[in-house]
Amino acid sequence: MSKKLGIDLQLRKLQQIASAGYALGLHIRFASATMMFQTYPQEWLDIYTQKGYMLCDPLVSWGFSSEGSCRWSELTAPDPHDVLLQARAFDLNYGIAVSFGAVQSRTIGGFAKEDREFTDQEIQDVQEIVERLHAETTPPESLTDAQVAALRLIANGCRHAQAAANLGISESALKARLKSARERLLARTTAEAIQRALEYKLL
Repeated sequence: MSKKLGIDLQLRKLQQIASAGYALGLHIRFASATMMFQTYPQEWLDIYTQKGYMLCDPLVSWGFSSEGSCRWSELTAPDPHDVLLQARAFDLNYGIAVSFGAVQSRTIGGFAKEDREFTDQEIQDVQEIVERLHAETTPPESLTDAQVAALRLIANGCRHAQAAANLGISESALKARLKSARERLLARTTAEAIQRALEYKLL
């Protein structure tokens, strides 16, 4: 099973447990997640983004100050804008916060149900899945010289034919290098791979 398929499988498991949806930021660095997955109602996501609630969300505050898991009903962080109360209008009535990883590359998630609190077993299951996803998506420390060369040429505006010619390889060989770089960086497109490689200081 490829790493991407493994990640998709874990995300589907989260959706089954968190029936009202979830938001999961993997490896948050400088207030930006390396990967973000969200299944909350879009209307709530729009309000949350427009009003900048991430800056005052008690779940996020707890996630940066603690590791582990906590029911929303047990959060003690201030909620001056009643974020959790507003979320109830979208059936996000019960939930848990999960936080894992070093503070400089932390993974934080919120998971919700409409009808009841999460059981202890469900909380443990979510925690284990989050830890697994955190490990699976840890940014690579390096790329191969071939991957770096291919990405650099495309980043500099070369088309595939020109990049292949510059490297003295066939277009199919170039595409294979770009594909391997995308897989290494867990990127869907070459543009996304280039962006991540730059963020990780690999280019």
